[in-house]
Amino acid sequence: MDDWQRPLAEDGPTPLWFQIAERLRHAVESGTFAPGETLPSEAQLNRHFGVSRATSRAALNELESAGLIVRRSGKGSIVLRKRVDQPAEEMAGFSEDMRRRGLTPSYRVLEIGHEPATAEAAEALELAPGTAVFRSHRLLLADGEPIGTAMSWLPPRLFRTQPYPTSEELETGSLYAWLRVNCGVTVKRAREYIEATSTESSLAEKLGVRKGFPLLVARRQSFDEQDKPAECVILSFRSDRYRFHLEVRR
Repeated sequence: MDDWQRPLAEDGPTPLWFQIAERLRHAVESGTFAPGETLPSEAQLNRHFGVSRATSRAALNELESAGLIVRRSGKGSIVLRKRVDQPAEEMAGFSEDMRRRGLTPSYRVLEIGHEPATAEAAEALELAPGTAVFRSHRLLLADGEPIGTAMSWLPPRLFRTQPYPTSEELETGSLYAWLRVNCGVTVKRAREYIEATSTESSLAEKLGVRKGFPLLVARRQSFDEQDKPAECVILSFRSDRYRFHLEVRR
């Protein structure tokens, strides 16, 4: 018998639903139930533990609220991959962030080009509206699985003596590392706004989620060592794979 299946402590102070939730949480974290696998249904939990439907539902709801599973009609409670926690007060490139968590980062270029900046990008880069800038749109992957996208705009001053990065260069390494090596530019600080949105059809297919799936969006204005705008980027992350962490003090 797996550890999660052992009898509940019915006479103890801990609610039955919480005991079941903790058993299943440990089973997920230990790998008894791997990402993509389905947990026992409410009916199976009812029969095994001899509890009511409300108790088993409360246990599974707790796991869903914690981001460990997603409950889908007709498919059951599916175990999710562990989320990446990004400290909101700390700035790091995607490659650095993933490697620090034991994940292998990779990229897939969706679009690159030289085009007029959007109003948002022009304002962030402190350029006149319509100024031509370099833009890249990349899919961000962790251990080969899509986790988000990055839409970046770079100001023309960075390319006075340096050609734009190629698709091959952007698929094989960090943009911040490329800027440091090829342009002598180091990103030192950023101003970032975080919001929530839903996934449009074209992006949903690339991220492997359904249309309307919730996304976390970070709009970042980055600055170099001279405190000049070096990048405007919109980062869109799957909410089931990524979250921002913020520690506050009073």
